[in-house]
Amino acid sequence: MFRQTKRRTLGRRNFEDSKGSHIYAGNAGLKSKELLETVYSNRLSFYSVPPFEEITLDEFEKWALDRLKVLIEIESSHLRNKTMKELESSIKPILEKHLPLSTNTKDVNQLVAERRKDHYSHYILRLAFCRSEDLRNRFVRAESTLFKLRYKMLSSQEQKQFINGLHLPWEAVNEEEKQTHFEQLLAACTVPIRGILSQETNVMVTNDSVRAFCAKEQFLKVPFEFIPDLVSSHSIFMHKGFGYVPQFQQLSLIANQFVSQLAESLQITVRSIPKLDEDDRLLPVLNHISKGYIANEYQSDFKDGDADVGDINAETVQSKSVSQHYPLCMSQLMKGLSQEHHLKYLGRQQLSLFLKGIGLSVDEALKFWSFNFTKGPMNLEQFNKEYRYNFRHNYGLEGGRINYKPWDCHQILSKASPSRDEYHGCPYRDLTSEKLTMELNKMGITDQFDVNTIVDNSSRGDYTNACTKVFELTHKKEIEIATQKTKFDLSLITHPNLYFDRSRKLAKLAEETS
Repeated sequence: MFRQTKRRTLGRRNFEDSKGSHIYAGNAGLKSKELLETVYSNRLSFYSVPPFEEITLDEFEKWALDRLKVLIEIESSHLRNKTMKELESSIKPILEKHLPLSTNTKDVNQLVAERRKDHYSHYILRLAFCRSEDLRNRFVRAESTLFKLRYKMLSSQEQKQFINGLHLPWEAVNEEEKQTHFEQLLAACTVPIRGILSQETNVMVTNDSVRAFCAKEQFLKVPFEFIPDLVSSHSIFMHKGFGYVPQFQQLSLIANQFVSQLAESLQITVRSIPKLDEDDRLLPVLNHISKGYIANEYQSDFKDGDADVGDINAETVQSKSVSQHYPLCMSQLMKGLSQEHHLKYLGRQQLSLFLKGIGLSVDEALKFWSFNFTKGPMNLEQFNKEYRYNFRHNYGLEGGRINYKPWDCHQILSKASPSRDEYHGCPYRDLTSEKLTMELNKMGITDQFDVNTIVDNSSRGDYTNACTKVFELTHKKEIEIATQKTKFDLSLITHPNLYFDRSRKLAKLAEETS
């Protein structure tokens, strides 16, 4: 798709020809240890200096998509009203998988590779998400949340080192100055300190415990123009044009500065887009990324020969023990098949490939479809003549012998909406608010706030978020059990088969625990 050869064009930097024109120009010759000390000295970054080394097109696309998966999960968690604590627990395994930032105890080469990927992927996504105000706002919101999560993962020593490296006009308040203004600091911070202590302990918060907390807390002295929100809320002590910010509020302060710099940088970046002279290589990738495209292939958690796959046959796929794990889209197709004893082409394809993905063999599939189709006016001879080839083709046994994979949510949503007597598609897109509410009630979701959240997500076009929220609500008890026992993946559901596999795995964990 992309040209692999490099071309020379006016204005394009060919860094092998440049000699020391920038801090990064000599990085190719630096050892990993020197790179770690000069360029990537901290795990966290404000991304103030752009990357100037060349990377391959494969790295360009892969690094961007890996970071995009993290940001999409963060945005999805916001839309599902997850608390910061819930978000932190769900995003950590995704970060470890796609965008790790190890501590300095790891191998130096590994540290440099991880931090380089983080650096470059951030700037690549700037190119993708700078094009409109809506995209810029989404990017800033997700990146600022990622920044806060990573800041919390740092040790206190790393946090201090990072803040010192920012060279912002802030200074630490020494012990003598702190004691001079201690009563004023205590009065300004009493309410937020009480809130922190009440969350951390179940013991009643007393004035003595608040005073002891304040005595241990470190403070920064910050010019008032950097803290307008804290000044307006009367939550800090002001003295001679400086605000005394406690350590527990420093993250908010630093994040605000990060957001301000990133928003300004995106405005500059958007002016550079027309200057890209390699449209045939970069712009198609950037266009896919800005639309939330993720080129990942779903892999089932259950393998052939697994006991959980072996119980999938023509009879069990319609039994309660198996069908209870179906997402709403597949439940709708099964319902339509039972009523009509037939499904039109798109419905057959969507359901057939889903059943193939959960472990239904071709022989069992033919039994299942022939049994259901011949319950109506159709006879077996007609079924074999008109439909047998279709189902064998899906398994790669006819025609071009292609091993077709189950449709993911993106493919399902790309198909036309169902018309009369059709049941394919995504119910969160295709059902009216009233019908969707009825289906949610049948699934046991009756709380009005939860129903409204799902319906609102659907009306905004956030169909995968709505489906993921339904999964979380209908598997609430199983999720609580699973998360106590192991690190369970609760990322965004973007595939019907992922919904099914995750549901069965939760049921299995709950059964083992009980």
